[in-house]
Amino acid sequence: MPAPVPAARSAARTGAAGMSPVPLIALCVTEITSWGVLYYAFPVLAPAIAADTGWSIATATAAFSIALVVAAIGGIPAGRLLDRHGPRALMTTGSAAAALAVVLIAAAPNLLCFTAAWLLAGSAMTAVLYQPAFAALTRYYAPRHVPALTTLTLVAGLASTVFAPLTDALAHHLSWRGVYLVLAAVLAAVTIPLHAIALRHPWPPAPKRPSGGGHPHRVGQVVRSRPFLLLALAFTLSAFAMFAVMTNLIPLLTSRGADSTTAAWALGLGGVGQVAGRLGYGSLARRTSVRARTVWILSAGAVTTAGLAVLPGPVALLTGIAVLAGAPRGITTLLQATAVSDRWGTAAYGSLSGILAAPVTTATALAPWAGAALATALGGYPNLFLLLTACATVAAALAPATVPHP
Repeated sequence: MPAPVPAARSAARTGAAGMSPVPLIALCVTEITSWGVLYYAFPVLAPAIAADTGWSIATATAAFSIALVVAAIGGIPAGRLLDRHGPRALMTTGSAAAALAVVLIAAAPNLLCFTAAWLLAGSAMTAVLYQPAFAALTRYYAPRHVPALTTLTLVAGLASTVFAPLTDALAHHLSWRGVYLVLAAVLAAVTIPLHAIALRHPWPPAPKRPSGGGHPHRVGQVVRSRPFLLLALAFTLSAFAMFAVMTNLIPLLTSRGADSTTAAWALGLGGVGQVAGRLGYGSLARRTSVRARTVWILSAGAVTTAGLAVLPGPVALLTGIAVLAGAPRGITTLLQATAVSDRWGTAAYGSLSGILAAPVTTATALAPWAGAALATALGGYPNLFLLLTACATVAAALAPATVPHP
């Protein structure tokens, strides 16, 4: 899938007056690298880690999941730092910490050290993954920041395309420890200088008259408000449902007669739906209100999950629904990235988005494990998908109340 260079140019042109495209281009490169090394390399290497160490894959994955939870919690203080000081120091320091964490993962002599290294990696994820990048682009390119955010999520979507095959190729010649050492070097060489150099632009001041409750001194008032609490709950339920669907799609399809290759293709083709959803977000944002698009996107997630839950086949139809399910999953990333600025302005974007992302990211981290556990408890994957449909439906029902009154 080619990188959307025209979209990047469009984003630069529609950003703040006189704003260089350099921050956008740099963040596209660093997000691909950071996601690739810190997130997508692990599923590829997990079997080798288990075979070499004697730990079960579930045990190794637990350390990885804990790191994602740490990243979610760390987003709250990181958001405050972003609002006050901008992204350069945070993301540069985070890149250095991430590279060190990957080295420590490679060198871990036992499970305790392995888990501790992943905890450090989780702290670093707070500073280098989507949330700080979204905050940087939202302030740099406001008020027309949606094209920049769209470009970033499209390009960062290449992380798995680039790093899963790269990690697998390295694993044919090196141990998993050697692979992680190589990836640590790549992470340091790419992200530390780019964050340090490309994010030197002065941090734009917060708007003097923020809309709604966006002023930094009113963050507490916003996060206690009914729209914010319902928004956090809706996004958390939706994220749990969508990621549990994604990670449990293969066993659902195989339980309904698909062979493993067909099921894997169905999961992979969901990425096509994700890209299509993100490409259409700018047009959707121009043509709909905040309330309407939130309802429609979350409802689409509920409908596609219901289709997978209740239709027994044929496999071709289920595969088509799996591709369609990728669209709301992909577009929800942008819906979440713009949720704060659409409702409360950009003055306290970092703080509010960090608080909003904490439960959402936690639900995303727990979804794979919880989905598999619930499938066992409920007597099968179709019943799991019925429960996930209920979660997604509740999220869509809450959506109309997530927009504050003018």
